[in-house]
Amino acid sequence: MAPVCAACRLLLRCVLMFLLLLMIVTQESTCLLVYDRKSLLDLGFLSIRLDSRHFCGQKPLPPFLEGIPAFLRRPSPLLPPGKRRHRRRGRRGGKMIRLKARLIRFASHTKAELKELKRRCPSYRSLEPVISWLTPVIGFDKLSNSYRPRSPRLRHRGVNTRNLRPLDREIRGSQRVGPAEDQLCFALLNARSITNKSFYLNDSFTSEHLDFLFLTETWQRETDHIHLNELCPPDCSVLCTPRSSGRGGGGLAVVYRDISPCSKLRSDSFSSFELQITKVGSDSPFYCILIYRPPGPARVFLDEFAEFLSGIINFNSVLIMGDFNIHIDDSSCASASELLFITESFNLIQHVSVPTHDRGHTLDLVFSLGLDIKQLRVKDSHISDHCWIFFSVISPRPSLPTPVRMQRRILSQNVSDRFTDLFDANSFNHFNDVDSFMYSFNSHCETILNTIAPVRQSVSSKKSFPWINAEIHSFRRLCRKIERLWKITKLEVHRLHLKELISTLNGMIKQARSTFFHNLISMNKRNPKTLFNTIYTLTSPSSSQLPNLSQSDCSTFLQTFSARISDVGHNIPPLVSARPPPSPQFSQTWSNFSPVTVEDIHSLLNKIKPSSCPLDIIPTPIFLKVFECIGAAVVDLINLSLMSGSVPSFLKHAIINPVLKKPNLDHSDQNNFRPISKLPFIAKILEKVVAEQLRSFLEQNNICDIFQSGFKKNHSTETALLKVSNDVLMAADSGQYTVLILLDLKSAFDTVNHEIMLERLHNNYGLSGSVLNWFVSYFSGRSYKVCVNSLSSEAKILSCGVPQGSVLGPILFTLYMIPLGRLISKFSNISYHLYADDIQLYCSFEKNNYTNLSNLLDCLASIRVWLNDNHLLLNPNKTETIIFAPDDKIPSIKSHLGSLSSSVQPSLRNLGVWFDKAMSLDSHSKRLVKNCFYHLRNVAKLKTMLTRSDLELIIHAFISSRLDYCNSLFTCFNKKSLKRLQLVQNSAARLLTGTNKRTHTTPLLLSLHWLPVKFRIDFKILILVFRALHGQTPIYISDLLTPYTPARSLRSTDKKSFMCSKNSF
Repeated sequence: MAPVCAACRLLLRCVLMFLLLLMIVTQESTCLLVYDRKSLLDLGFLSIRLDSRHFCGQKPLPPFLEGIPAFLRRPSPLLPPGKRRHRRRGRRGGKMIRLKARLIRFASHTKAELKELKRRCPSYRSLEPVISWLTPVIGFDKLSNSYRPRSPRLRHRGVNTRNLRPLDREIRGSQRVGPAEDQLCFALLNARSITNKSFYLNDSFTSEHLDFLFLTETWQRETDHIHLNELCPPDCSVLCTPRSSGRGGGGLAVVYRDISPCSKLRSDSFSSFELQITKVGSDSPFYCILIYRPPGPARVFLDEFAEFLSGIINFNSVLIMGDFNIHIDDSSCASASELLFITESFNLIQHVSVPTHDRGHTLDLVFSLGLDIKQLRVKDSHISDHCWIFFSVISPRPSLPTPVRMQRRILSQNVSDRFTDLFDANSFNHFNDVDSFMYSFNSHCETILNTIAPVRQSVSSKKSFPWINAEIHSFRRLCRKIERLWKITKLEVHRLHLKELISTLNGMIKQARSTFFHNLISMNKRNPKTLFNTIYTLTSPSSSQLPNLSQSDCSTFLQTFSARISDVGHNIPPLVSARPPPSPQFSQTWSNFSPVTVEDIHSLLNKIKPSSCPLDIIPTPIFLKVFECIGAAVVDLINLSLMSGSVPSFLKHAIINPVLKKPNLDHSDQNNFRPISKLPFIAKILEKVVAEQLRSFLEQNNICDIFQSGFKKNHSTETALLKVSNDVLMAADSGQYTVLILLDLKSAFDTVNHEIMLERLHNNYGLSGSVLNWFVSYFSGRSYKVCVNSLSSEAKILSCGVPQGSVLGPILFTLYMIPLGRLISKFSNISYHLYADDIQLYCSFEKNNYTNLSNLLDCLASIRVWLNDNHLLLNPNKTETIIFAPDDKIPSIKSHLGSLSSSVQPSLRNLGVWFDKAMSLDSHSKRLVKNCFYHLRNVAKLKTMLTRSDLELIIHAFISSRLDYCNSLFTCFNKKSLKRLQLVQNSAARLLTGTNKRTHTTPLLLSLHWLPVKFRIDFKILILVFRALHGQTPIYISDLLTPYTPARSLRSTDKKSFMCSKNSF
């Protein structure tokens, strides 16, 4: 019985233990995890391996235990033996075969070696997913999927996603850590010439979302701007320092976004390195110093660099970067150690610690003081033997400008046809008031346009290169795809493929650009202004974009422009004496306009530039297309204005657009802006009609000043200068000396007094009736306002001045100046010539006879009084004087000029031509040759993107036009000056034909049908003589020709020969 009782007691215990175990298993509770010794060793070994791995600047993998709450690891259970894998035929070279062969090789090792190898290699247990190491116990939530340990079997297809761990992605320019407002993205590269890499650099600036791009070794000269403009993206600007010598590399450039105000500071020059200092910001600026050190003695560089650093110790925040050409990575290099010692002495921190050259050396460095540098990474550039260096600077990021919202109409192709269908020409016949007619016409046209092309608000987009097409965008995406592939594989074949694709992309962009400019030049062959603007945009330094202005800025501009005119009025002295009423000086009056027809307006439209104005109800391109429909209404409006002697109020309002006088001027100084006035297009048509009839009346009554060459038919600057230079040369040939004075008026067009102008039109020129009433209405009630984008200032009344941007303004100003010519004519032996507001006053006199000089000074005093009486101001700072006399006579002549002696110059510019005291025009020829070669070099850089016909057109527009400007004056050139000009023409011919410098140019000029320079001068003289014979030149040119009349009848009598005066020239 005893054994039986014992067995019963044992059975009872087993039952109780089983129930307890069952109760525990069915409830939830937490548990402890147990590590065995082998698992701990494997984890420690693997963490050491992971910490030592750095790829492409990525962070090391996180440890296994990071981020695993309440999970503990358990020892690996016994793995069941795996099934024998069936091997198919033809798989002898598979992974399993290679693994078995490797294991056979391991069998030759000793046991000690195998034991050491086993200890250093992680076991299969450590390669299992993390979830396989976790053991759920009572009290823990159920796992999503139970895991069953598997044998360490190699996979041939696919991947086990449970073996993948999330890694920190590589930080790109577009993935900034932290708020974007606190960082500026920088990049540094030694480009080794940007000539063939400008488009790639442009794309890199955009794709990396850079704010600043610093380039060394641009290899650009002082006049090279084409490639700098190509690498500058939209809404960006560039500051450059050309290389100091023609060869040997060098050249620095900084490309920056316009949201960051930057300026280039002057600095001392050093013989051992190049530098460029850029000031970033205005309130709390920091300074970026770009350095390039060419190969050479390091000792000189270290001394000069230390001297340079001592000169910038007052800079609190400094960023110094560039190519130093010193192996910082070599600890045995004495120059590198001393450079680091110098920089550490000035508290500079060096941030680059990886190779930046393809030969494994660290040459490009980044130093900082007072700035926090983050996220520095080095990347292969594929276009240079140096690498990219990208980094971020912790700095308040300038706020992006507010997008400019503009209101415009979206015009479709059939908008003109739809407008024609809806326009009702009979709805304006019942109006007798010109303002009501104008209002009704505008309302009707605006209603139609709102129906077929409503006004919509749009945000102005960034400017882009118009030649970038869809094919280029697609190929650019392919380049980026191959670049990502190379980053993953690091294979040389992928790197070479990427380099080849980048070169192909540059070629595609160049070809597309060439096609674009070919089409643009072909469309504007007869438009030299468009050609000039196109070439100027390509070859001139890029100007920074204007900041977005507010409505208060528009009001400030209005006040600035108005203050200029009021300041001139305040500086005009009071009247010396009462101005006597002018006596009538006309033989015929003009009281009524002649009505016009639709054909007259249609012919005028071909003579008017189709410019647009924000005030236009109908956009000018649509106006020209629908003129057949609206022509009758426009003619009725114009005739109603002419017959009633009233100008519509709508046509008397102007829009002022501020434009910088020169590129790269300070935008904050509003005195650097020039006001450009715009009037409605219909106003220009109306003024053109009046101007044609006014000119006809003035010519019929000989009212115009003979010696006024501005804004008159068959008159030009060349005819004016030809008259003046002829008088000076003829006086010198007769042994006389000449004094020439150039007078300049300050804001002459803006200070014309309206009352004096109207009084002069009536009393001096015979305007009366509805004609005079029309001009009274034209001057009264005029207003203007400043408008930028969709913002505008309040309107201001125009109290004085002829309307800028108008057709009648220049003609009215010449009428205003006619009494001045009559005043000068009262002084004996004093000659004058006018070109708009440019006044030339000169007199000739015998040796030691200075009587005419006293008359000249008296005449000048009378001119000042007349100008003051007519509310015009002489600008004494721009008054220039030149004496045409021998050098030994100039001091004595100068002593008799009184206050003019301080304005005497050895040479001066007169309407674009440089006069010298010997009247040889030698200084003009030197400047002309220099200017022509400058433009010829720029045209040569564009040769690859132009066809031969386009290139010839550009050469004529930029070179031949300069050689032909006022070349009728070049008869006084000596052989040396003519040879200079001929050299320019020969260079242009060689450039066009593609021949070398040793090619004889006479056959080239003959094949191109180009006259040599000397014959071009003679040809211009013959043209002027021909036009003078047919009444197509000014009277003062025709009077210079004296027909030859023989003493007796000869066979040559009918040849119309002219007498040639004997002279010493």
